[in-house]
Amino acid sequence: MDNLGGIIQRAVYLGVGLASYAGEKASKKLTELRSEAQKLADEMVKRGEMTTEEARRFVEDMMNKAMQQPPVESSQETRPNEPRRIEILYDDDSSSESNSPEVDKMRQEVQNLQEELRRLQKN
Repeated sequence: MDNLGGIIQRAVYLGVGLASYAGEKASKKLTELRSEAQKLADEMVKRGEMTTEEARRFVEDMMNKAMQQPPVESSQETRPNEPRRIEILYDDDSSSESNSPEVDKMRQEVQNLQEELRRLQKN
């Protein structure tokens, strides 16, 4: 029974440690974001694209939005389970642009990539 108490205590300490670490990382990222937003705002003020008051509000808005949004990595619903399908439409128009060597080369590259994707999906 004493061993179980030790395991629970270590689990609690681990949870507290992880929460503390995550808080430090988030704080560091927010500080970096504030710094970058402030640099951008300062540059826009310098160029006369916004006033000092607008720059202050811009930085505050950026920070508020950053704190309200959930992290992208934790959102499983936003990640597709498979690659997004892309439909390539071929134009039968005989304009000079569609017959250029560059377009033909790109079409061939797309076909090669499609074949590679099919091959990888089979494996």
